[in-house]
Amino acid sequence: MANNIYKSAAQVTVFSTIEKTLSFVYRIILSRAIGAEGVGIYQICLSVFAVFLTTASSGIPVTVSRMIAKQSATGSAEEKHAVVSAGVLCTLAFTVPAAVIIFFGRNLLSFLFPDSSSLDIFVLLLPGLILTSVYAVMRGTFWGNKQFLPYSIIELAEDGVMVVLGSILIFFASTPTEGAYFATIAVLVSYIFSFLVSVGWYLHKGGKFVNPKKYVRPLLGSAMPITAMRTSTSLLNSVVATFLPALLISACNLSNSEALAVYGAVSGMSLPVLFIPCSLIGSISVVVAPEMSENFYSGRREKLRSDIEKTLRSSVFIAAALIPVLFTLGGDIGVLLYDNAFSGTIITRFSFMLLPLCLSMITTTVLNSMNCEVKTLIYFFIGALAMLACIFALTPVMGINSYMTGLTASYVITSALNIRLLKKMCPGARWLKYALLSAAASAAACLFGKFFSALTSSVMPPAANIFVCGIAVLAFTAAAFFALGLMPAETMKRLLSRLRKRGKRRDDRQSNEKNAEELS
Repeated sequence: MANNIYKSAAQVTVFSTIEKTLSFVYRIILSRAIGAEGVGIYQICLSVFAVFLTTASSGIPVTVSRMIAKQSATGSAEEKHAVVSAGVLCTLAFTVPAAVIIFFGRNLLSFLFPDSSSLDIFVLLLPGLILTSVYAVMRGTFWGNKQFLPYSIIELAEDGVMVVLGSILIFFASTPTEGAYFATIAVLVSYIFSFLVSVGWYLHKGGKFVNPKKYVRPLLGSAMPITAMRTSTSLLNSVVATFLPALLISACNLSNSEALAVYGAVSGMSLPVLFIPCSLIGSISVVVAPEMSENFYSGRREKLRSDIEKTLRSSVFIAAALIPVLFTLGGDIGVLLYDNAFSGTIITRFSFMLLPLCLSMITTTVLNSMNCEVKTLIYFFIGALAMLACIFALTPVMGINSYMTGLTASYVITSALNIRLLKKMCPGARWLKYALLSAAASAAACLFGKFFSALTSSVMPPAANIFVCGIAVLAFTAAAFFALGLMPAETMKRLLSRLRKRGKRRDDRQSNEKNAEELS
């Protein structure tokens, strides 16, 4: 069972990494084709759209996944079909009326956008609200039935459709606003694609839609806290995308174009780099969360504790390994990828945000698997208030840096509160020492990276410096982890033993083939 979990997690991680790499490359293409202003408009429209999308469907996939997993053990196929039907009914009951009301009442939302053209771009996404919310239910179906391969392929294909079509369309744009419009068309087409393929796969595998009455209420009861937290996240991002440029204009004396460009550089260039660990941790969560729920409700405390330790250590390792690279090479990354030195400065300054970010994300997933959705929602609100306070209080002094400071503060607060609750829910989990030692190893690697980069950056172009210095920093980080016992020698011994056995089998096979040739 454990091997299957790790295999599924690795599979989802590989596909997710490819998908995020595509999206990352697409961000680079967007930033160079339509500029920071166009990226800012595009980001604002997607942020507002995300509020409605997360309200419609963000908690339902996780809940559908859990309920299907439960039915797999105790119920029948017909019961699983009823769960899926309930999810589709609930999400359509919100998205269809919402799309109609927004379309005819669009002018009421005009205050959220910098101009009427941005509002028109947002309205273009409304059909996608309905389609992609249904696809979200299909995602939960994939997770609950442990069909991680088709889920991963559809996710990757959806992103590929957006990237290919968007990369073609934006080069026909003559203005930043037109570029954002064409990029949004690509997003809508990708939503249509994933809807058609996922529903087709569900029906092809014997799925059907039946009377969902029995499961509507329990599904909503479990999904609402998760939906509230994720909707609040999207709403918060949308609010920030709306008022932060205006705050920069009034507090920092920037023009409208300058404010949009600065916000676009941070939200559309720096944050995608800093959020790289999220895709890796998200892949782990997709596979491990249902298993944790099953262990929690079955009373298998030792197995649950072991899963929590491994999951948290993996998240800490991901953050600790990436922090030195981004801290050392953030400036070069911004110039090389986006031709924007300011975005690189933000990456370097706030690379340390990765540790509380990863801990906040993974501990929220773990606690939600243990029926703590309401408490994690409360903790989120506390962190969100801290972020808003930082933005309002620090923007006149720090400019756009106040936003990043607020994000960091919110992740520190939520991760600390989550860890405190997790110690009560599952006492005895041993991972905190590992986290502290990993932070020490990461800090040492940061110092080494800055020293090494100072020697190489003056004699190498950004691309070469990223390659040479990146390898050196990663090697130093690995050595530091090994020296502190964070990469156990036993693991290395098993790896070397496997390599020796594989080499011996290869030598034996070659010897047998040679003997056979001599006999013939």
